[in-house]
Amino acid sequence: MRVEAHWIRRFAEQLELCGVHAGETAVLLCETGSRPELVETAWLALTGTGAACARVVMPTPANAGPLPIRSTGASVAIAGHAPTIAALQAADFVLDCTVEGLLHSPELGAILGAGTRILMISNEHPETFERMHHDPSIAERVAHGKALMQAASTMHVTSRFGTNLTVELTGAFCAGSVGFTAEPGDIAHWPGGLVLAFPAAGSVNGTVVLAPGDVNLTFKEYVQSEVRLVIEDDRITAIGGDGPDAQLFAGYLAAFGEPDAYATSHVGWGMNTAARWESLAMFDKSQTNGTELRAIAGSFLYSTGANEVAGRFCRGHFDLPMRHCTVALDGEVIVDHGTLVPGLAPHPLT
Repeated sequence: MRVEAHWIRRFAEQLELCGVHAGETAVLLCETGSRPELVETAWLALTGTGAACARVVMPTPANAGPLPIRSTGASVAIAGHAPTIAALQAADFVLDCTVEGLLHSPELGAILGAGTRILMISNEHPETFERMHHDPSIAERVAHGKALMQAASTMHVTSRFGTNLTVELTGAFCAGSVGFTAEPGDIAHWPGGLVLAFPAAGSVNGTVVLAPGDVNLTFKEYVQSEVRLVIEDDRITAIGGDGPDAQLFAGYLAAFGEPDAYATSHVGWGMNTAARWESLAMFDKSQTNGTELRAIAGSFLYSTGANEVAGRFCRGHFDLPMRHCTVALDGEVIVDHGTLVPGLAPHPLT
């Protein structure tokens, strides 16, 4: 393991955006299975802020199976451990380097409720972050996209490959990620740049078609053969496709024995112009979590599994970034065949 000075500088820039400063208390949360170079880079950057820092290391729990768990955003490392929760609640700032992250963990509400702000660092090789230079327009653009989503009643997604999906947004929880937060009681994940909605129960119907070149982030693979999903009242009721991608998709969901694994988790579109579709090809699977692929500007993200808004919790989960989709809110196109429309895309001089 070697930590590069330029990784530390990039992490320090992100912590500055989060307002970490001398006089605050900060905790770096990790687990025994965390990526060592990520933890050390984060620790050196955090201690350089002048904040009073501590490191909490939890044991990574055994995986009960039946398959490895990847990219859930729901760390189980804290496992309800009361002293750890109390330590995080007492901190002004938490830098989250757990393998899966706290975004959907059961302890998150109690920690944020104490006023702690959290930056969840995705389990990537640090090289990913040094390419994700801060975009000064991203906060404004993501806020605009989130406002459009909150004001709309229906999202309609289509593609030339056959995707034709309708999402009723009434009762949905809408969110926007920019990769940093300076607000007490808030969490952000890095890399950021995503607008999404967790729909209410019974709100999603239609067809999603994964075409070759789209991404299955749970598998950390580009799709090689078509996968066609029929969705009725949130749930995948049919999985079509003649190639291995459809067979692997179906086998994964069936393995968990969880009906909610077939349900819609969240939907949204990417806003990060620094994120690259090709990046997944440049890393071994053990080196990447793939968060960059979720945030690619103009991509559409369909995810299955846990959805707190709809009262669903499960282990089986897919994140499926797709290219070349058109996304409309109440008939107004906001992503046109994979390209953000003006107002959501950055100004050419940005």
